Amino acid sequence: MAQQAAKLIAGDDFRKNDNKPTQLRKFYDEIVLWDTKVIQQPDKFDEYLPFIRMINAKAAYAKGRKLVDDNFVELIHKGLQQVVCPQTLHTFKLFMEAFMGFYKQERPN
Repeated sequence: MAQQAAKLIAGDDFRKNDNKPTQLRKFYDEIVLWDTKVIQQPDKFDEYLPFIRMINAKAAYAKGRKLVDDNFVELIHKGLQQVVCPQTLHTFKLFMEAFMGFYKQERPN
């Protein structure tokens, strides 16, 4: 699934400006940050959840600035929809980790 998402988001046109690895990495880094916070304080998950879901708005903003495309925004949205507890956040983080590896393979530079 992560590999399929990476292929779709990498696309065929390597010259376009959307979905640069550094932009995608910023989103991944934020997901890792929230996962780390939740692992350290799982009782605060409900308090953190609105901030975790705010990543959707950040992705939409990045799309508006043409830094990511619709496919990436949808990937983030669908992933965050499934985050309902510390374990699902951790699972999403692991998915994004795999996605980033496959994305780098699909779009090396």
